[in-house]
Amino acid sequence: MTEPVGVGVFGGSGFYSLLDDVEEVNVDTPFGEPSAAFAVGEVDGLRVAFLPRHGHKHQLPPHKINYRANLWAMRELGVTRIIGPCAAGSLKRDVKPGDFVVSDQLVDRTVGRKDTFYDGPQTTHIAFADPYCPELRALAIDTGRDTGITIHERGTVVTIQGPRFSTRAESKWFQDAGWEVINMTQYPEAYLARELEICYVNVALITDYDVGVEGESDAVTHEAVIEVFNANNSKLRDLLFSLIPRIPGERTCPCATALEGARFEP
Repeated sequence: MTEPVGVGVFGGSGFYSLLDDVEEVNVDTPFGEPSAAFAVGEVDGLRVAFLPRHGHKHQLPPHKINYRANLWAMRELGVTRIIGPCAAGSLKRDVKPGDFVVSDQLVDRTVGRKDTFYDGPQTTHIAFADPYCPELRALAIDTGRDTGITIHERGTVVTIQGPRFSTRAESKWFQDAGWEVINMTQYPEAYLARELEICYVNVALITDYDVGVEGESDAVTHEAVIEVFNANNSKLRDLLFSLIPRIPGERTCPCATALEGARFEP
């Protein structure tokens, strides 16, 4: 593969089966193997790389994903924009299963994940006050409106370690904090993209109410999550394939210059 790829998407075969002229590409990285081979093809003339973050057979639980390899490989392919859709739970009754949330904030509650490319000797501190690319967020929101899906324009996603779901006490804690979405993969995926100066946007497909949401007391089950995700997968696919052609060639967002002034120079 010689032609660079501009857009990357974390998603499974239900997405890249619609690509034109699909090519399977393996990428070596200094951080080990990515989750799978990339599927590279075109969407309306734009080169797009799809990678299933959990592997082709969903064999990688969230705490075992090699996030650094996945993001590094995206950059090696030439990717400058990443769309990171994910299945997620709701922490608020007005954010319903089947809805979509374009997250604007993130809270990390994971433990021990390898979450930086900069382990020294050059100290690097990346600003992450606004975790998601403002340009891509605006495009995703507008595209969601145009495609007629129920889309929430903001939401804080709390990333838990997994693979277990929350206890009722934990869920209530997150709800009391005012957060909207719960997921297991947004961190460090979103942050590692910023370290590489790659724009990143999250589109969360709500599959369930988290345990303990008032009036929705059933425990979360994997079976129920998959059922709702599959029922709404076509909506997510339509959103992605409408969003990708709208992405402009030029970047004017702060993501593109995240490393400026971030390094300690003795």
